[in-house]
Amino acid sequence: MSRLSIIVATLPLAILIAAGSAPAELLSSRPITIVIPFTPGASADTLQRIVGRKVTENTGQILVMESRGGGGGAIGATVVKAAPPDGHTLFQGNAGTHAANQALYATLPYDPIKDFRPITLMWSFPQLLAVPLDSPAKSVADLVALAANKPGGLSFASQGTGSGGHLLGEMFKARTRAHMVHVPYRGAGPAAVDLAAGRVDFFFVSYSSILPFLQGGNVRVLAVTSPQRLPALPDAPTLREVGFEGIELDTWFGLLAPAGTPDDVIGKLNTAFVKAVRDPEVTKQIVDQGAEPRTDTPAEFAAFIAADTVRAAKIVREVGVKVE
Repeated sequence: MSRLSIIVATLPLAILIAAGSAPAELLSSRPITIVIPFTPGASADTLQRIVGRKVTENTGQILVMESRGGGGGAIGATVVKAAPPDGHTLFQGNAGTHAANQALYATLPYDPIKDFRPITLMWSFPQLLAVPLDSPAKSVADLVALAANKPGGLSFASQGTGSGGHLLGEMFKARTRAHMVHVPYRGAGPAAVDLAAGRVDFFFVSYSSILPFLQGGNVRVLAVTSPQRLPALPDAPTLREVGFEGIELDTWFGLLAPAGTPDDVIGKLNTAFVKAVRDPEVTKQIVDQGAEPRTDTPAEFAAFIAADTVRAAKIVREVGVKVE
C-alpha cells in the first residue's frame, strides 16, 4: 500500500463522505455577491434569498446578498457596473433599473444595456393597492372619493422613484384626475411601515412586502393589478373589475453581470439560477410570496429588456413623470 493510500485509509469516514458528496463551486471558492437595489426586508430581498439558498445547495457556491438601495436603483447598478467582470458581483435588475429609468431620468450614471450582460429573468409579480386599516376607504371607489374630498389630496408611497409602485400611483392619479402627492422611499420595507402607521394614504406594493402587515391587521387591500385575482387574496378584486382597466404593471426581476463577463461564465450562471428557480420547492415558495417564477436564456432576457424599455417609456410619457 502506498503512503497516499495509507493516509486516505486513515481519514475519518465522515470526511471522506463529505468530500465525495459536496458539490463543486459554481465559479470558484470566492463568494458571489448579488447587489439588491432595495433595503433589506423587501420582496426583492426575500425572493433572492430563497433562490440563492437553492443555488448554494445545488452548487456549493457561497452567495452574499448586499442591499444598496437609493437613487431609483442607480446606486446599486453603479456598484456592479464598476465591478470586475468575472461573475463574482451580480446585479438584481428590475423593471425600474433596466427599463423605466431610461425614460425617467435625463441622465443615468450607468447604461442599462452597454454596462451589463443579462443572465436570466427570475420572477415577476403584480402589485396590490393597499391602504392603512383605519382608512375610511373600503373600496377603490371610496379611495377615489376620498382623493376628491380630502384637503390637500392623498399621498401615495412607492419603493422609489421610477419603481412599479411609483408608475402605478401616477397612472392612478392620471385616471382619477385627483390631487395626489408621491412619497418615494428607499425600498418597500420602510414604505410599508409608514403605510401601516397611516403616514401615507395608499401604496401599490407586492404581496410579499405587505404580508406581515396583512397578517398583523394593519393594512387593507382594495384591489390587485393582475388580470386575475390572486389565489392568496381571493376577495380582493382586480382593478379591471372595478373599472380601472389598463392600470396594470407587472414588476419583473432578473440577474445581470457587468459588461465584459465571459460567455462561459454567463452560461454557468444562467444554468445554475434557472435550475434553482425551476426547482419545485423554490417555485412553490415564489408563488406563495405572490410572485410568478420566470426564466429564460441570456439572449431572450436581453430581448425582453429591450421590449420592456419601449413599453415603460410609453407609460412614462403618458403619465408625464420626469426625474431631475
